[in-house]
Amino acid sequence: MTDRRTMMMQGALLGVGLASGGLAGAQSKAAFPSRRPASADRRFVSKAVEQEIARVSRMIADPELAWLFANAYPNTLDTTVRMGTVGGKPDSFVITGDIPCLWLRDSAAQVKSYLHLAPRDAKLRELFRGLIARHAHSVLIDPYANAFMEDPTARTSLSWAKEDVTEMKPGVAERKWEIDSLCYSMRLSHGYWTTTRDATPFDAEWSQAMRAIVRTFREQQRKDGPGPYKFQRASRQPTETLLAGYGAPTRKNGMIHSGFRPSDDACQYLLFVPANLFAVTTLREMAQVANEARNDAALANDATALANEVAAAVAQHGTMRLADGSDVWAYEVDGYGNAIFMDDANVPSLSSLAWLGCVPASDARWQRTAKAAWSEANPWFFKGRAGEGIGGPHQGMDYIWPMSLIVRGLSATDDATILQCLATLKRTHAGTGFIHEAFEKDDPAKFSRDWFAWANGLFGEFILHLAATRPKLLQAPLENVRV
Repeated sequence: MTDRRTMMMQGALLGVGLASGGLAGAQSKAAFPSRRPASADRRFVSKAVEQEIARVSRMIADPELAWLFANAYPNTLDTTVRMGTVGGKPDSFVITGDIPCLWLRDSAAQVKSYLHLAPRDAKLRELFRGLIARHAHSVLIDPYANAFMEDPTARTSLSWAKEDVTEMKPGVAERKWEIDSLCYSMRLSHGYWTTTRDATPFDAEWSQAMRAIVRTFREQQRKDGPGPYKFQRASRQPTETLLAGYGAPTRKNGMIHSGFRPSDDACQYLLFVPANLFAVTTLREMAQVANEARNDAALANDATALANEVAAAVAQHGTMRLADGSDVWAYEVDGYGNAIFMDDANVPSLSSLAWLGCVPASDARWQRTAKAAWSEANPWFFKGRAGEGIGGPHQGMDYIWPMSLIVRGLSATDDATILQCLATLKRTHAGTGFIHEAFEKDDPAKFSRDWFAWANGLFGEFILHLAATRPKLLQAPLENVRV
C-alpha cells in the first residue's frame, strides 16, 4: 500500500524558476541561479520577507549557503499557501509540500520563521489570522486528526488513508492521533498573540477549539477507559497501525497517551515523553492567550490545571537510566516500568526540548539526554561519509534527517557544533538548493522529499537565529569544517 513514507519526489521541484534570490554579487547569482518560482508564479508574496532574504543573504559569506537560504526560507510562501475567505474572515490553507493537505504540525511550523515580520506586514498578519482560523475550524471537525483537506466537506484524497479503520469525517485527510498536532495549534496562537498583540483571530470558534483540545487531552489520559479514539491500518509497516486499535497496554499515571509520534509513526509505548512535555508548555501558552486576548479565566484555569497535572506525572514517570547509569528523559514509557531510549528527528523530540522551551537549556538531565541522543546510545543515530545525525523509523535505517542537524544547531551553545551542522547541511542538499526530509548517510544523492516545506522553513529559522545571535558564524568558511 502506498503511504506517506513512500512519497519521494526525486528531481526538479514544481514551479522552479530563475528569479533572483537576493544573493550579493553577480558572480554568485550566475553560479547559483535561484530555484524559486518566477515572481508571477509565487503563491504568496510578502515585501517584508523579500527584504529579510536580501538583508540576511548579505550577511552570509559562503555563496552556496546564501543560495540555499534564499531558496529555502521563502519556500512555504512561494509554493504552499492558498489564501481565501470563510465567513468574511481570512482563511489560510498551507500544504506540507508534495502532499496537498494541511498537517496541523507542519503548517504551524512552516510559517514560524515569518512571525517576527508580522508586526510590520499586514499581509503576513492576514496569513497568520487565516491559519489560526483554519486550525480552529479543523480541530472542531476532529481533534484526533493530524491532517485535513482544503475542502472541509471532502473525503480524504490520500490513497493510504481511505481504508483506515477509524471514524473518518469529511474534511479529514488522515486521522493519526498525535499529541503534538494540537500543541502546534496552541503554539501558533501564542506566537501570534505575543508578537502582534492582535486579538482579532481569538474569537468564539477559537475558544471552542481550545476547549476541545483540553477535553481531548483529558480523554487521552485514559483515566476512565480508552476514550473514543481507535485506529487501524492495513500495512506491511507495523508503525502504521495500532495494536487492537488502541495501542499497547499502559498503566494510567496522568500522562497523555499518543497513538503516533510527530513522524506519523506509531508509538511503541503510548506515553510519549517529548509530546507530554510539549503539551505542558503549550497548555500554559494557551492559557496566557485565553487570559490576555479573551479575558477567559475559566479556559485559562482549566488549561493550567491540566498542564500542572501532566507536568507532575511526566516528572515522576517520564525518566529512565541508561546502561551507564545516566539519568535521562525517556522517549516513551508504558507506566509499568518499561521505557525506551531513542530519539527521532521529528519535533517534538528529546533533542528539541530546550529549543521548544519545555526545559531550560541549562538543565543537567536534558543535557545528558541530548548528548546520549547524538550518540550510539540512540539506535536512530547514524554516522557516514556524508555526515552524522538522527533519523527515525519513518524513513528507515541509515537515513539522516536534516531536521535533526537544524535542531542541534538551534540548541547548541558552542561555535564548533553550529559550524559542523551548517557544513553538513550545505553538503547534503544534492545540488537541489532545498532541504530534504532525509538523506543516506554515505550518499546525499539518495534522499526523500525534495519539496518538504517544514524542513525548508526550519532551515530558514536556523539562519535567522544565527544572524541575530552569532552573525560571525555566517562569515566563517565552511569548506574545511569536518562533517
